[in-house]
Amino acid sequence: MNNFSYILAAQPDEALRDWTGPGRPAYLAGGTNLIDHIKLGVDQPQRLIDVRNLGLDQIEALPGGGLRIGATVSNTALAYDERVLKDYPVLSQAILSGASPQLRNAATTAGNLLQRTRCSYFRDGLSPCNKRQTGSGCAALGGFNRTHAVLGTSERCIATHPSDMDVAMITLDAVVRLRGVSGERTVPLQDFYVAYGEDPAKENVLKPGELITAVDLPATEWFARSYYFKARDRASYEFALASAAVALDLREGLVRDCRIALGGVATKPWRAHAAENALKGTRPTEQAFRAAANAELSSAVPRAHNGFKIELCRGTLMQALQTTAALA
Repeated sequence: MNNFSYILAAQPDEALRDWTGPGRPAYLAGGTNLIDHIKLGVDQPQRLIDVRNLGLDQIEALPGGGLRIGATVSNTALAYDERVLKDYPVLSQAILSGASPQLRNAATTAGNLLQRTRCSYFRDGLSPCNKRQTGSGCAALGGFNRTHAVLGTSERCIATHPSDMDVAMITLDAVVRLRGVSGERTVPLQDFYVAYGEDPAKENVLKPGELITAVDLPATEWFARSYYFKARDRASYEFALASAAVALDLREGLVRDCRIALGGVATKPWRAHAAENALKGTRPTEQAFRAAANAELSSAVPRAHNGFKIELCRGTLMQALQTTAALA
């Protein structure tokens, strides 16, 4: 592991100023992903700027309703917040389905949004990987790709985004609040992540040095009817092979509106627009749920070892829809 300097920032503006110093910087909060990458040699920042003391560790009610979740709120605090449990249960369920209690105690909201792939070729530091070195190739394309993505892929990268929390956040129309040297801005979470395109190393719209300060959740009454379902190889501490987050607005026996997102099968937390469009205005039946899943997965691209994920995702989404529809 290379040497690095450590800076403890006391204010957001101080953290932004520290970013412009000598050597390649990185922001540090819980460190549950970054420290792994430093140890593996995948990432070698020369300066770590600790942002845990910036006063961004609160969950606050917004004046017009909804919640503002500070960037350094721990996953544990967020999952067990009474307002989240009542109004956004899918978010609590998603967080509690991932990692161990010890990791959830350390991991932060912003860190989860920036979590990087668990692709073994990316993490080994040796294999060709366009995420680590643009233009070097993608070892997963012809390698063992059982856990890799079938949605949003390209011939440059098929790495799966690993987060559970982000899938639920996208279902809840979350908005990311950012702060940089040029001021503050907001970005809908579904627009925060970018397609891999020519440069899979670029994963989001963050500008150099920009800080995530909070995530806002809107006050949408029917988000209380929401559910997260995850399929994985083992029941504890395992990343999703396929997952689905669902929120349904059911009135007079019809799906008036819905939000659907998928995890474990795509290169980013996947907002399932095709499934949503297929489901709106229908009755919540198994036939309608299957049609919605089929609409979303029609564009899936299987590789040598991960074709099973398409059928697994279909069943996962149908189960999530059936469970959500049955909620009181």
